[in-house]
Amino acid sequence: MASPSAGAVAANRAVEPAQPAGISNRLVLLMAVATGSIVANLYYAQPLLHEISRSFHVGSAATSLIVTCTQLGYAAGLLLVVPLGDLHPRRSLTVAIFGVAALFLVVCAVAPSLWLFEVASIATGCASVAGQVLVPFAADLADTERRGRVVARIMTGLLLGILLARTVSGLVANFAGWRMIYWLSAALMALFVVILARALPAEAPRPRVAYVGLVVSSLRLLAEEPLLRRRAWQGAFAFAAFSVLWTSLAFLLSSFPYHYSNAVIGLFGLAGAAGVAAANLAGKLADGGRVALSTAVAAALVTVAFAFLGLGATSLVSLLIGIVVLDIGTQGMQITNQAVIYSLRPDARSRLNSAYMVCYFLGGALGSLLAGTVLASAGWSGVCALGAAFGALCVAGALFDHLRPPRSSHCSAVASLV
Repeated sequence: MASPSAGAVAANRAVEPAQPAGISNRLVLLMAVATGSIVANLYYAQPLLHEISRSFHVGSAATSLIVTCTQLGYAAGLLLVVPLGDLHPRRSLTVAIFGVAALFLVVCAVAPSLWLFEVASIATGCASVAGQVLVPFAADLADTERRGRVVARIMTGLLLGILLARTVSGLVANFAGWRMIYWLSAALMALFVVILARALPAEAPRPRVAYVGLVVSSLRLLAEEPLLRRRAWQGAFAFAAFSVLWTSLAFLLSSFPYHYSNAVIGLFGLAGAAGVAAANLAGKLADGGRVALSTAVAAALVTVAFAFLGLGATSLVSLLIGIVVLDIGTQGMQITNQAVIYSLRPDARSRLNSAYMVCYFLGGALGSLLAGTVLASAGWSGVCALGAAFGALCVAGALFDHLRPPRSSHCSAVASLV
């Protein structure tokens, strides 16, 4: 096993002499763009929920299930597809996932009813997990000193994909209807099939493992690694809070006192651009061993954001501040968590990522599901109370870690930092 690995590293060094870790800045950029492009499929519907609601003649609670369906599909893909990255070459796996995503996006574009659109959304979410194959792929290629920053750069691409997804879908819907964004995304996925097949590096052969055992081993990691469990808790509730906002926001902005168009609603995604800076800062803090500080600050920001968002029912300035603060907190938490879990077991990064991200998106699905129900029954103030409650659970997790630092049997050095 040592010989093929050494040969692969030597080959990479020969191709990229300026990057001793075997990954060039150019390849990191491509991975970041690809990750952002495919994760955007999860968010195109969010600023358009009011428009989709009118198109299918259903209420806000039923339409909000679109977001829940997409996130549940993504969680299923994380559990069933991402672990294959520890079994099969990640280049071919990534290319295949992009191709399947293109197919189901076409189904979304032509769906004549809400139920079919929601089924297609589940499938699209499941087929949009290529970014979570690329992140541990890049972590493997990067050296230890750069790993946090490389992950942060690819996660920056993911964040930009999320931000631009909302903005682009709003603009496209304003001029060509809400279905057009799904046609455009399908074409983009097909383009990446060609580009990634040529650009991603080959990997050394992997030991054969039974697929069922591979999937089960992802979940087993949650039982074996206390640090992974706690990071999964914090990530799930931070993303639940994030989803509470973005599942409800379009309904607020399309009604009194705002009455904004699809294009303007989409532009609100750009208000979270500060999260890009947070992602890079969190990556540097993680590389520098300041994990506890990054976690505590991120949890506090997620909670405090909903105080501003509550005032945002009638104040645009407060609404924008709340969006920015929430995005900074959520992205800071995510980058810190991933930098920590990737240091646990280098031979199982895909499975670690799978276990963590399944919990992360189940949290998001819970937030979206509850947001639609709470919005219909308690309005915007109820939505903000719900988001603040999820934020408080993040703070509780950070406080618990501070009082009782978790110990990992495989990476005590990292665990002692948390």
